[in-house]
Amino acid sequence: MRALVALASLAALVFTAPLGAQPREGFSDLAEELSPAVVNISAAQRMRQQGGLPTFPPGSPLERFNDLLGDSPRVASSLGSGFIIDSSGLVVTNNHVIDEADEVEVVFTDGRTLPADIVGVDPATDLAVLRIRGGSGNFPAVRFGDSDASRVGDWVIAIGNPFGLGSSLTAGVISARGREIGGRYDDYLQTDVAINRGNSGGPLFNMDGEVVGVNTAIFSPTGASVGISFSIPSNIAAPIIRQLSEFGETRRGWLGVNVQAVTLDVAEALGLSAPRGAIVSRVDPDGPAYAAGLERGDLILAFNGQPVPDDRRLPRMVADTEIGARVEVDILRRGDPMTLEVEVARLAEDEAAPARPAGVEEDAAPLGPSARTVFGLTLAPITDALRRMHRLHPDARGLVVTAVEAGSDAAGKVRVGDVVEEIAWTQVSSVDEARQLARAAAGEAGAPVLFSLNRQGQYILQSIRP
Repeated sequence: MRALVALASLAALVFTAPLGAQPREGFSDLAEELSPAVVNISAAQRMRQQGGLPTFPPGSPLERFNDLLGDSPRVASSLGSGFIIDSSGLVVTNNHVIDEADEVEVVFTDGRTLPADIVGVDPATDLAVLRIRGGSGNFPAVRFGDSDASRVGDWVIAIGNPFGLGSSLTAGVISARGREIGGRYDDYLQTDVAINRGNSGGPLFNMDGEVVGVNTAIFSPTGASVGISFSIPSNIAAPIIRQLSEFGETRRGWLGVNVQAVTLDVAEALGLSAPRGAIVSRVDPDGPAYAAGLERGDLILAFNGQPVPDDRRLPRMVADTEIGARVEVDILRRGDPMTLEVEVARLAEDEAAPARPAGVEEDAAPLGPSARTVFGLTLAPITDALRRMHRLHPDARGLVVTAVEAGSDAAGKVRVGDVVEEIAWTQVSSVDEARQLARAAAGEAGAPVLFSLNRQGQYILQSIRP
C-alpha cells in the first residue's frame, strides 16, 4: 500500500503543473517566426524524346500540332527545400536539388510561386544559391548562427518540404559532430531530426532561431528517416555562400598536397604525446607546396599560425585562405622541426584526381626464394613479374609486400602489393637490410617503427610493432 501511495505521489509530482505556471509552448513561436523564410524548391529539366515524328518549324501556323507528333519535351521534376538569407531574395539550397535544372521555382508558405535564377553552385559541398525573380523584393529572411558553438545534445529543428507535402517542422537534438561521409570537405552535424526526401537544402535551426546547418543527407536502408541525418555546418556553408553570391563560383585556396591521418601508433613513433597534424602523402609537382619545398612524409603541425588538429581540418583551413596569401607552414621532417613559407594558389574545382596506372595482364609467376618476413610482412625485391602481378606504380622503389601475416600488427595497415620504400626514414633495397633497420628501430622495448609505403603511387606512412 505504501508503494502505491508513493507511486501516486510521484505521478502527481510529474504530471501536475504548479499553480500559476504557464503551459509549455514547444517550438510554436519559432515555427511562426521562421517558416515564412523557408521555401519549397521545384526544379524541372526538359528532356527531348528520341525518335519522334518530324515536327513543324517554330513560327509555323501548324507548330501547335507538334505536341501530337511525339516530339514535345518531357519534364523531369525534383522537389527540395531552401531558405532565404537576404531580403532581396537570395535563397540557399542543395546543389543536387537543382542540378541540371532548366527551370527553378520557389513556393512560399502562403502559396505564392515565383521563378528563380541559379546564381552559383558548389558540387564539392552540395550547396547552391538562387535569386528570386519578381515579388516585392522585401522577403522574410533568416540569419546564420555559429555552428562551432553547437554542442551534442542541443535542441535543433528542421523546416522543409518532405515528400513534397509542403512546409513541415521536425525537432530533435544534435547527435554528433564532425561526421565524414565521403566528401572532400566533410564535417557534418549529425542529428536525430526526422529528415526525409524533400527536406534537402532546408535549414537546421538552433533555439535562437539561427541557421546552424543545411540539411543535406540521411543514412537510411529504407529511403525514409531512421533518425540519422546530416547537415552542413553553417560555419562551412556561410563562406561558400558568400563567394557564390558575389562571384557565382567558389574561390578556394590550394596547396597541392594529399594528406593522411596520424594514428596513435604513428604519433608515438614520431614522438608526439597525442595524434595531431597531417602527414603529407603526395606532393603535386605543379603545386605551391612543391615549390616551397614540402616533401612526402612531412608532418604538417600548423598552417598560417593555426594548429592543425587532424588531416580532415587541413583542407578546410587551406580552402578558406585568401588566394595569393603567403603563409607559414610548420612541419616535422624526420624528427626535425622546420617552417616553410607557401604562397596559396587557387584550386581548380574541376581538377581530376591523379589517374591510377593502367592495368596489365595478370602474371602468376611464383615468388623467388628471396622472400622474407619482417614484422609480419613477407617482402621481396621488385622484379618485372612482381611489378606486373601487383600492378606496381612505375615510380615504386623498394620491397614489395607479397603477404601479410594474420594477427600481426601489420594486418589492416599494410596490403599485399604495397611497396616498402623506407623503414625508419631509411631507404631499403634488400630484405636483410629491411630486417636490420626494423630491429634496430624497435630496440629491445619493441617500439613501433615507421614504414613508408608506396600504394599505387600514393604515399602511406604506417607505424608497425614487431
